[in-house]
Order: sequence, then structure tokens, then C-alpha cells
Amino acid sequence: MSTGASTGPATGAQADRTIALTGLGLITGAGDDVEKSWASIASGTSGIRTNTLFDTSELLTGWAGMVTGGQPPGLDRCYALASAAIREALHHSGLDLDTVDRDRVAVVVGSSLGAMPTLESVHRELVHEGRLDAARAAAAQLPCVGDHIAAEFDLRGPRVVLSNACAASAVALGYAAELLWKGEVDHVVCGGVDPLAELSAYGFSALGALDEEPCSPLAASTGLTLGEGAGFMVLESVRRAAGRGARVLAELGGYGLSCDGYHQTAPDPSGKGACSAMAQALDTAGLTPKDVDYLNLHGTGTPANDASEPKALKLLFGPDIPPASSTKSIIGHTLGAAGAVEAVVSTLALDRGVLPPTVNTRGVASPFGLDVVPEAGREGRPEVVLSNSFAFGGNNASVVLNKPGRAACPARRPTVEHQVVVTGVAGLAGSAGDTASLLEALREGRPCFGATEHVAGIGDVPVGRADLKAAARGTNPSRARRMDPLSLLAASAVGDLYARHGKPSRTEAESTGIVFATGYGPVTSVLQFHEGVLRRGITGANPSLFANTVVNAAAGHVAMLHRYRGYTATIAGGGTSSVLALQLAARVIARGAATRIMVVVADEFPAQALATQAALPGYARSLPVVPGGRTGTVLSEGAAAILLESGTAARARGAERLATVRGFGASGESVGVGRLGRDGLAWARAVRSALTEAGAAPEEIGTVVSAASGHPLVDLNQTRALRAAGLEGRPVLAPKAVLGETYGSAGALGLIAALTAPAVPGPVLLSSFAHGGSYAAAVFDGRV
Repeated sequence: MSTGASTGPATGAQADRTIALTGLGLITGAGDDVEKSWASIASGTSGIRTNTLFDTSELLTGWAGMVTGGQPPGLDRCYALASAAIREALHHSGLDLDTVDRDRVAVVVGSSLGAMPTLESVHRELVHEGRLDAARAAAAQLPCVGDHIAAEFDLRGPRVVLSNACAASAVALGYAAELLWKGEVDHVVCGGVDPLAELSAYGFSALGALDEEPCSPLAASTGLTLGEGAGFMVLESVRRAAGRGARVLAELGGYGLSCDGYHQTAPDPSGKGACSAMAQALDTAGLTPKDVDYLNLHGTGTPANDASEPKALKLLFGPDIPPASSTKSIIGHTLGAAGAVEAVVSTLALDRGVLPPTVNTRGVASPFGLDVVPEAGREGRPEVVLSNSFAFGGNNASVVLNKPGRAACPARRPTVEHQVVVTGVAGLAGSAGDTASLLEALREGRPCFGATEHVAGIGDVPVGRADLKAAARGTNPSRARRMDPLSLLAASAVGDLYARHGKPSRTEAESTGIVFATGYGPVTSVLQFHEGVLRRGITGANPSLFANTVVNAAAGHVAMLHRYRGYTATIAGGGTSSVLALQLAARVIARGAATRIMVVVADEFPAQALATQAALPGYARSLPVVPGGRTGTVLSEGAAAILLESGTAARARGAERLATVRGFGASGESVGVGRLGRDGLAWARAVRSALTEAGAAPEEIGTVVSAASGHPLVDLNQTRALRAAGLEGRPVLAPKAVLGETYGSAGALGLIAALTAPAVPGPVLLSSFAHGGSYAAAVFDGRV
């Protein structure tokens, strides 16, 4: 038990910023709910069994932490798992959604795979039968996880999907904390979900990373075992929980994120990045390593992880490492869900006074001298728990959970926020392969989407294609060969930014973080890897391609290219991705947790993605595209890089200030996957929130950067939103008329267009949307 003095119950403003966990939901191979899962975990009863969801005869193993409960027919397994865990979390929290403002209930979810079983089914039909079910494909994209949850439970607050591979839902907890610390929402439904899928099973098998037997983390360490499941929590301030008489199970004291910038799939063997994440999490919570009573380790069972994580522990804790176990030995590695699943388990350890065990040690003592709580749970009464989640691309995430009143996090957060400024911008879209070409196209009004491609059953359609060979020119060829199209676009934008605004020193680079965002992720890598499996089985499973199938692969490549070691997160939010990424980076810098973050956003649209979009209503069949003109929209590949810094850091290095961050707003509506409202009211809420935080009246806005793209429903919805927000008649810039619909990077490219356009007095407002009913807006002051 910790010996440090407790800070006591949170009071006043402190209580408003202390985050309470009041509801838990859990479904894993160990059990179909919290109590069943906990009973198995605490007793050391394994939930790893034979995988019967798909044929595993070609794989290294058929073992998996498979959920055995029945799933609703016709619903993707990912959505079913998430719904089950959220329903339980809401029930256990006692939160009656009919009695709260649903506009202030956020959905923050981490996932690596999303509705991959559906995507695999659609792709199988396409490869073997030549038939593309566009509607099913569009309804199974990664951002749709959040849209399904919002619609299922009628949640209308901000909505975001984080996808840092196996650290995704630990990063989601950090994003939820930022929302609550800032007071942007009242409640957050936060967690993670991933199903078992052929893509990951064949991928890890191709890497040789699967154990032939149920895994033995921190002991034999001969490989990992895949699992599936969902873990969700209801988060709210301690004051709000007390006001409704809710029982606080634990507090989310703090979190820390870092990137290794070392290797695309292997962790830094020194453990420095992992140590940094843990130290940041404890510092944010106002705690020290001596306060930690139990560690829920990443503990995958692979030799590389099980060697590097103990080194990180020794760097932070010295010789006195607390008990540290891996519950993946019981439930398997649930990938993007792991951080949230293990946070739920850690909360139960705090609440029940039991340390979860590491099972299946095979009689092997931990080679690093760790107390891994072997084989069965142990009474421990921990007060502070540190939970680790690490991922491909060198992403490290740590979360501090503590007994109520134990952490001192509100006292550690500054009462005066740091100014956040933009000190670099660069972008590309379609045929405009760099910022200079982009700005020229905008000045001349020359569209960047003049190419046409044939889509079966539809005919020739316009599209904006990026030149990948040109994008790769600034990258070392040996590195470029290992990068997928999404990574090349992202790297090209960052390289162009440095060419325009100057490269950082090594010290500056190593203190830089990266927030990567995308509308739809590494589509080419996913399709190519899966097609290899469909056509040739395990011999077609290319491990190099698999490394790039995770959404945060691009962030890993950019971090390695530029030696980034700071804060990192990856957002998959459709068309709101740019604004949500800028918001997260700005929040982190403003509270002093980072001095400099590179926000990078990119999307690529291979033939199958174009065919999917072209088959849906609203895609243009010919040019020109006229925003607001009901002409239809045109896809365009694109990328953008925006460098954010604290005002102090920018002044210290003599950087030019291109803009100042003023405010953000985000909202949602529960219209269902792939849908949009027509009244503009939810969109208007995001715009009004951004204006309120910026302290700007509608009539002060000098430029509205419109999200209009020629899609009739999108453009109508935004017109009504701007009118409802009082912005009708303000000067409007509609960059998609030239750049096309780049989805993820649209907001960032719009900011570049506004900051480089002829000066208009007054702030710039960015407007963005995502299909499924998610909206985000931001306000910036340009140069004066």
C-alpha cells in the first residue's frame, strides 16, 4: 500500500477537474460482463480457448481470447461488443441519460480494427466475385465505431475515434481527460473495442509473433495470443458524481504519451520512451514512482516487449519495482481495446483490493526479477495503479488510476494556460504536390482533381490523384520503400513544412510530438495485405505490408524520419479529423504538457475506395464542382502539416507566428452510421462552442472556411448551421472547389488556404463535418 500522504477529498474547483470513474463495462474471453470477467481474472482462470470464428489451420496457433457470448445477427462483431460493454457501464454508473444534457455527453473510443469482420467480408466478395457492396463498406470504416455508439445510445456530444494500434484506448482515456479537464463536456463514455479478425491473425502469424500455446508473458515470453473484447467507462467530474449520488470506483489521475521514433514494429530496447510515458502520467497525477502500488503491464509475451518493458520499469522505479502483472495471459491481447480493458481491470483491482495475476508462467520465474503475481490473484489493497499500453510505431501510453482523493492532479495543472500559436503550414492535394503548387491552384481557381478513372457499373468519374513518386523524393529511398502511400503523403507534407519554415535543431526535434489524423486510414496497405491472404493464404501474408495496416503507421514513419520523441496520438475521424487533431494538440500545449506538436493529416483513396464513394449518392459525374451548387463532390488525395507551439517556445527560437489558436468546438447528432442531419442544429452547436471559447462574436469573423463540397446534403446542412450560428453573410472561403474533398485533411488545408489568402480583417473560423453526424469547428487569429 502507498505510504505517501493522501490529498484528501477534492473540493471546489479541484472537484470539477478531478475525474471520477463511475461505471464499468467489460466483455472478454474471460467473461461476458464485469463480474464474470473479474472472477476469472482474480482467480487466474484463463479465458483463452480455440478460435472458432475463422479457419486458423495455416496460422501458428488456433488459441485466442475469444468471446463466447451470443452476438446479434447482422451486426458487426465490433459494434456488438462495444454496445454490450457500454450498456453495462451506463447501468452500473446509475447515469440516466434522459436526465442529463445529451449534447454534453461525449463518445471517445479507441480501436485498431473497427468493423474489420464486415470489411473482410466485403473485400472477399470483391476479390473472388468482382462484386463491391459499397453501402456495407462505407458503414464499416473506422470512424463508424463512434457513429454506431452515438446512434445506439443517443449521445450528441463530441465524438472521436483514436487508433494508435494497441495503445488506442489508453490514448482515448487521455483524450477524454482533456475534454473533462477543460470542462467541454459533463460526461464521457470512453473505452475501446476490437474483434478477432483474419487481418490481425494472419499478420501477427506472418511476423512470427504468435505463441503456439497460450501466451506466457514476463516468463517464457515465446509470443502473444490474440484476444477480443470491449472495455468502457463512464467518466465525469467528482463534483458531478457527488451531485447525483454516484459511487466513485476510482479516479483517472493522469496519463502520459510518447513516441520512440525507433522502429515500425519493435519497441526501443532501452525502454526510454516507455519510461517517459509513465513518468509523464505520474507527474500529471501529482504522484511519484514511490506512490505506485501495482503495475498492469503491456506484457504481450513477445520477447522484444517482455525485455524492453522491464528495462523501462527499472529506469523509473530503480530496484523497488511494485508488483507488476500481465492480464493478457488470461484474456489475450485485445489490440486497440487493451488499454481500456486493462484500465477496467485496474479499477477493479483498486475497488476490490486484489492484485490481478499473470498466469501460465510455465514454472519459469520472471527473468527480470519482477513480482508478476504468478498464477492467482493476491490481496493487495492498492491505492495507485499504473497501466501501460504500447504499440507499433513506437507509441507508448500510460494511465494512472487511483483511489478517490489519492492523486493531486488538479493542483498540478496550471491555472493560466499557455498561448498556442501556428508556426508552420504545408499541404498538398490531388495534382498540387506541394504547398507552392497548392497556393498557385487556389489563386488561379484551378481544380486539383482533373483526372478521371473508370468505375465498373458507373463509368468515368473525376478524382484528384497525388503523385506518390514525387511525394517520396524528399525521403531516403531505403526508408521510402518501407512506407505506404499514406505515410509518403504525410512525410511529404512535413518535409515541405520544414523546407518552407526551417528545420528544427536535434534538441527541438526530440522534444516535438506528433498528432496524426486521417479520415479513413491506410486503405492501400489493408487491401493489399488482405488480398494476398485471400489469394494465397499464409504465403500471401506480407509482414512488411502488415506493419503499415495500423492507422498510426504514418505517425511512426514520420517520427523516425525526424527523431520525434514527444507526445503522440492518432485520430480517425472522417472529415473532422483535422480540427479534432488541432484541438487535442492545442489542449496539451496549453496546459504545459508539451511545447511543440506537429499535426499531420492525410488520406489516400485507391481504386476500391473511389469505387465505394462513387457508388454512393452525392458523387460528381463531371466537372466543374461548385460548393453549394448541388453538383456533387469529388474525392482528392491530400495531406497537410501544421506546426503548433507554445507562444513562449516560438519566441525563444525566433519562429514566425502565422496564427494564434483562439477556440474549438465539437458536437454530434445520433442520426446513424453514414447519415447526416438536415437542420444544421448539431453543426451550429460546434460552431457556437468555438466562437464562445474564442470570445468572438459572429460578426467579428473575417473568414468562414466552408466545408461545402458540392454534396447537396452536406452543403444544405452547413448553410443552415451557419445561419443558426449567426454567421450568415460573413465572407466565405470554399477551398474544396479547387482542392476537392480530401476528408481528413480538409480542415487543415482550409486553414492553409485562409492564412495565405489576401488579408481579411478578423478571425478565421474552420467548419468541418463527418458522415455519421459529427461536427467540429475552430477559430484562429491570423497574422497582424
